[in-house]
Amino acid sequence: MKMPKKFEILVHNGLVDEVVSQLMSGKEAEVYVVRSMGELRCAKVYKDADNRSFSKQTQYQEGRKVKNSRQARAIVKNTKYGRKEQEGAWQNAEVDALRRLAATGVRVPQLFSYVGGILLMELVVGEDGNPAPRLNDVKLTGIQALEYHRTLIGQIVLMLCAGLVHGDLSEYNVLVDSNGPVIIDLPQAIDAAGNNNASGMLLRDVANITAYFGRFAPELLATDYGREIWKLYATGELRQDTALTGRFEQSSKPADVHGVMRDVDTIRRWHERNS
Repeated sequence: MKMPKKFEILVHNGLVDEVVSQLMSGKEAEVYVVRSMGELRCAKVYKDADNRSFSKQTQYQEGRKVKNSRQARAIVKNTKYGRKEQEGAWQNAEVDALRRLAATGVRVPQLFSYVGGILLMELVVGEDGNPAPRLNDVKLTGIQALEYHRTLIGQIVLMLCAGLVHGDLSEYNVLVDSNGPVIIDLPQAIDAAGNNNASGMLLRDVANITAYFGRFAPELLATDYGREIWKLYATGELRQDTALTGRFEQSSKPADVHGVMRDVDTIRRWHERNS
């Protein structure tokens, strides 16, 4: 296909030789198959903020670090500079998330480079060698649904142990390759300890995938992994290998709100020191 103008900088830097085809156009980006370094890869081109349909962006940006006080003031005032910086922070969030999660063992596409608002990543392929289908397009048996659900719950736990919540997880942003689910689309990933919306988003992520897999394995609809996972995280007891039950019992004791906030603040400071 004709080389889109936005790829000129990657061609100039020797990162892209050819744009093979457009793979998809989503609410926040367009995705292309490109030839790079002698192999097929995936190029994600972010849409301008004015052309995106992703809503409620503000709640995802809470708790994200900014470069300096000037940038913070500009973002708050919504100046032209502030909007540019905010857009850059939105895109950089996905770059940071991909790196952090890959280091933790979460199955995400391998990141090669990020230049000029374009993410150059591994092209995830299915068993037939073609671009991997989204989970929504895969026919599942009950056994497969149970297996994939267990896998994704484990991935959510790994993400949370790395201090992140996907924030928009569903059957539409999970690919399926020959080894199972691969999580994609992470610009809205949030800091679990620094964002007051984290618990609600974690519960929604779990509810989304459980509802989807519950179509094929109805017994999953009776589980409550979301609240179980968040409780373990908030009390500092969540580990990568924590054995989950899928059950959650609401305590009759008065909630120790101050204690929980202390624990969350401790976790936040730990992640800040180690990130």
